[in-house]
Amino acid sequence: MPRLYNKDISRAELEAASGALQHAAGVRLMTLGDGLERGVRMLEFRTGSGLRFSVLIDRAMDIADCDYRGVAIGWHSPAGFRNPGLHDYEGEGGLGWLRSFSGLMVTCGLDHILFMYDAPADNYFYGPRRKVSQSIHGRVGTIPARLTGYGESWDGDQCVLWAEGVVSQGTVFGEHLELHRRIEVDLGGNDIRLTDRVVNRGFYRTPHMFCYHINVGHPVLEAGARYLAPIADVVWAAHEGSYQAQGVGYRRLPGPRMDFREQVWQHELAADSKGEVPVALVNDRLGLGFMVTTRKDQFPCQYEWQNLQSGQYALGIEPSTNHVLGQGEARARGELIWLNHGDTRRYDTVFSVLTDADAIAAAEARIRGVATQPDMDYPPLSGVFRPIGGRQ
Repeated sequence: MPRLYNKDISRAELEAASGALQHAAGVRLMTLGDGLERGVRMLEFRTGSGLRFSVLIDRAMDIADCDYRGVAIGWHSPAGFRNPGLHDYEGEGGLGWLRSFSGLMVTCGLDHILFMYDAPADNYFYGPRRKVSQSIHGRVGTIPARLTGYGESWDGDQCVLWAEGVVSQGTVFGEHLELHRRIEVDLGGNDIRLTDRVVNRGFYRTPHMFCYHINVGHPVLEAGARYLAPIADVVWAAHEGSYQAQGVGYRRLPGPRMDFREQVWQHELAADSKGEVPVALVNDRLGLGFMVTTRKDQFPCQYEWQNLQSGQYALGIEPSTNHVLGQGEARARGELIWLNHGDTRRYDTVFSVLTDADAIAAAEARIRGVATQPDMDYPPLSGVFRPIGGRQ
């Protein structure tokens, strides 16, 4: 039974109180109408708890805005929620993706993540195509989805708000991959459940890499905000050569900085007895936090992205199928996923809003129960990228 307006309420009671569920919660389809966003279809979810978030159908069904009781959680970059028709994937030497990079969640893949890479194309058996030129973080994030359904589904006194869609990434003499995405949240709930399936619809043996760029912004991110994770080892930092020069460690965040250079870390994270990996950014002053729970067998790697530059201020939680070393190293190490026709990979993720100090304390206790993160801002880097097994 959902909890709304500080009490448990049955379906019959809720229907008696109003002519439509939408007075309290629901999923609404709309189209953005101005500026760079013009023409982008969007689903707005309201759960009735104070949680509201939007799903951009025309950008891989990624999550754009997210707020709780009017307090923003998701990141807004200067790029905005740009219409994919304006996107130039090949532009700026492979960095054109950055002009469409904004929102709480941006999907990276489906056949490439991380920095630019010229992948060998011999698996596609087409002489003129000797390589596949990959830009940063792949193509999928700016491909419109085919919306297959959305709405509210009751089962007795339980109600789920949901949406489903299919994103197709394909070309002649190349990959034909599909992302099947379902997003769910309970009426009165604060947990967003994301279920993704990536399927090879083509008949070529095709590489697959996958990552979520989950970006928390102000005010959850502010001076004093804390990064919590079950860190078994701090493996790598992009800024290793100047490790302490900016005075920003991995676990406690400062306010926006002028002339900040992004910092990226790869942590080796432990999983609990269920195989789950919880990671959170929490703001004790606000009594508000955001937790991401993934599965270690689906996302064996995870990065922490610190973009603390004034005007672009964000903290990224990035679960990934591969190490930060990139596609070339994944191939060399035998860790690249290869999908044959009909092969499927599944990813199950939960985004949880931590609504008060008690919820933050419970999340912190859960994370510490899995592994205790280093009690220092600049832990030594091991440089040990553990082998990823079970790859085709």
